[in-house]
Amino acid sequence: MRLLLVEDDARIAGPTLEALREAGYAPTWARSGPAGLEAALTGDFGLLVLDVMLPGLDGFSLARELRAAGQETPILFLTARGDLADRVEGLDLGGDAYLVKPFAVPELLATLRALTRRERGQGTPQLAFAAGRGRLDTVARTAFWDGLEVAVTGREYSLLETLALSPERWFTREDLLDRVWGPEFGGEARIVDVYVRYLRRKLAPEAISSERGRGYRVEG
Repeated sequence: MRLLLVEDDARIAGPTLEALREAGYAPTWARSGPAGLEAALTGDFGLLVLDVMLPGLDGFSLARELRAAGQETPILFLTARGDLADRVEGLDLGGDAYLVKPFAVPELLATLRALTRRERGQGTPQLAFAAGRGRLDTVARTAFWDGLEVAVTGREYSLLETLALSPERWFTREDLLDRVWGPEFGGEARIVDVYVRYLRRKLAPEAISSERGRGYRVEG
């Protein structure tokens, strides 16, 4: 699939383009908002990945112009601005998903796969767990508990989605590090425990089960 990445920071764009190529995408890189707008309007892309803070034309304005022109290609926003108000603004402008920097490559690729499935009409963007008390929107990457949206970070969402995609399965720390942080992560394995605590505080203590020697899981 052809994909357009609009990102002015070469330090982010370089590794991202490499990961996209390895995953089977054919990415094109634009380094400014105006260049991204021209490329998106003239090229045949299946996905658009837009940084929000762009020179010349910010990502939100770029998305607004594309939607006004009738462009319906799915849009993933990349931004360091991760608060709820910014996410809502981006989605209201016609964005389909939101990823907060810094993000892990597995997190990016999982989001792109979810957007592709939705565009092709395959599967459902809703993922339930914990006997229906928990729910994930796998396209917007939002989490709900007992019917209320819960503000989670991109990494917290990825951890929760990994568990919810395989309910009742036990995941070790190493499993979750590889899937959520990526094989290139060089930190301590106990970072998984820290993020599980974050999620339990935000959702409920019973949202994620743990057992010594087995790891973590969620109920279906």
